[in-house]
Amino acid sequence: MERCAWAQTNEKMKIYHDTVWGVPEYDDQRLFRKLVLDMNQAGLSWQTILNKSENFDRAYENFDIHKVAAFNQEKIEELMLDEGIIRYRRKIEAAVNNAQQVLKIQEEVGSFSEYLWSFVGGAPIDGQRKTMEEIPATNEQSDALAKDLKKRGFKFVGSTTIYAFMQAVGMLNDHELSCFRHDEVKETK
Repeated sequence: MERCAWAQTNEKMKIYHDTVWGVPEYDDQRLFRKLVLDMNQAGLSWQTILNKSENFDRAYENFDIHKVAAFNQEKIEELMLDEGIIRYRRKIEAAVNNAQQVLKIQEEVGSFSEYLWSFVGGAPIDGQRKTMEEIPATNEQSDALAKDLKKRGFKFVGSTTIYAFMQAVGMLNDHELSCFRHDEVKETK
């Protein structure tokens, strides 16, 4: 069974690739979770974040958007002491801020999912990638989404981070054409 080249490093990455990466996600809480994890990946490897994902779930109250939006300074200080997560103050504060912005989008648009998916016309974009080298770091859609998120007050949402997020939540299908998941994900709606 052939997989994307990046997913062949270890068992955890294979499982993530085979079951999560690129599958269209429409649940606001899971989308918020992935956004926070991708924000925390900036400057680090995905393997690092994947290894700490259960700790992130615990520390961030299973990414309940309302709970994270209400985190106060005391909770931020508690997270700064949590060795199981990335203890970078600006990223922790960004997660709280971004939860507050998600709530505003939900109020304005109806759902965070609807807002996000509007940047790809409501359906995944198939990248038709033959090799990993063909996958860009950003594209027109990630540029537009990152720009709009920043305008709305989101933090740590550069176009490269947003491109990785869009791949992970299935807005972009960047599984290599030879990967067994490419066609499986393509059929998932």
